[in-house]
Amino acid sequence: MNFELTASMMCANYGHLEKEVQDLEKGGIDSFHIDIMDGRYVPNYAMSLNDMRYIASATAKPLDVHLMVEHPNNTIAIFLENLRKGDTVYIHPEAEYHPSTTLQKIINAGMIPGIAINPGTSVETVMEMLRIVKKVLVMSVNPGNAGQMFLPYVGKKITKLLALREDMDFEIYWDGACSADKILEYAPRGVQGFVLGTTLLFGKKQPYGETLQNIRNLKF
Repeated sequence: MNFELTASMMCANYGHLEKEVQDLEKGGIDSFHIDIMDGRYVPNYAMSLNDMRYIASATAKPLDVHLMVEHPNNTIAIFLENLRKGDTVYIHPEAEYHPSTTLQKIINAGMIPGIAINPGTSVETVMEMLRIVKKVLVMSVNPGNAGQMFLPYVGKKITKLLALREDMDFEIYWDGACSADKILEYAPRGVQGFVLGTTLLFGKKQPYGETLQNIRNLKF
């Protein structure tokens, strides 16, 4: 079964970031997930523009940039000029007065436009944007911190999105508390990719390549 695995780089060892990127790439990761937090939209600070810029320079793999910032339209150009065509940029619709304007800037720059949906955001409130974006990042935990518990009602939201996916031409990605049982349940149903953090990938006592291969060898 084909599904994508992306590494949540806010969970990486920043004392050896170059080695982390190299080891993940050699291990077969599909892309690198970059969480940018401004301490306002979410009550935390995570990765920075310089972190994103460095990882973009250190790998040919795609980047998935998740902007957890207020009014991303004000700063989106800074991020876009440091990315490569084909990278993905997610914004939170609630963080912007006119999110479609920001999404259009992402499209015009040659990037893949995406929205991230918080656990408390209903599918109905983002329905129009589903025809604009190519990726929907479903947050199974409240954004802002790693290692949180899965919120079970998110499963019903994914069911709604799966019913709309083909008609509206977008793919669904899972972010937060991603365990093997979630991949086993949702990959066969059509979820395209999974962001891996401390639950499955980081902080384990085995090489990344071995961990990633074990995930791909799950018995569906």
